[in-house]
Amino acid sequence: MSYDPSSTAILLVDPYNDFLSEGGKLWPRVKAIAEEVRLLDHLQAVVSTARARDYKVIFVPHHRWVPGDYVAFDNPTPYQLGSAKAQVFAKDSWGGTFHDDFQPMPGEIVIHEHWGSSGFANTDLNLQVTQHGIRRIVLIGMVANTCLEATGRFGMELGYHVTLVTDATSAFSPEAMHSAHAINGPTYAHAILTSDELVAQLLA
Repeated sequence: MSYDPSSTAILLVDPYNDFLSEGGKLWPRVKAIAEEVRLLDHLQAVVSTARARDYKVIFVPHHRWVPGDYVAFDNPTPYQLGSAKAQVFAKDSWGGTFHDDFQPMPGEIVIHEHWGSSGFANTDLNLQVTQHGIRRIVLIGMVANTCLEATGRFGMELGYHVTLVTDATSAFSPEAMHSAHAINGPTYAHAILTSDELVAQLLA
């Protein structure tokens, strides 16, 4: 297994303050696991290594809430209604801003915001990775059993090689984290690595 910078992209999913920062609306729900796996350290290690070795880093953000979102949908999910009620990732708010350590660099791509869980559905992600010659996608960010899983499954169906990074993500519960990697992950991911294992591959 190898990761060629010309055909591999790191997909950084939902690096919002609401997820990754003290004071974020969802940080209390992911904090225990995030601190256990050293999430922020591993996100920084993967992103900095990717940038140093000229791998593409692509930001895959969730829709930023504005008043009226989801409540008029015919079929909103409980997660969508819950995020609307809590105003998670509110547009123009601190919580809906990318974490200071994960700001796009010049030339990096920020995908159109996804409304559900998949970074591919109803966005330009497939167009962008295709036009940049990407065949392998590496998923990091938030959270393991929702947006990362949905994006990975969709990517696999489109024919991409999918890599999950077990300690560069978090979840709301140990059970969700375990399911994402040990149960569901092998049904669609071609590689499931730790951040140390991935960094070694990116440097090879």
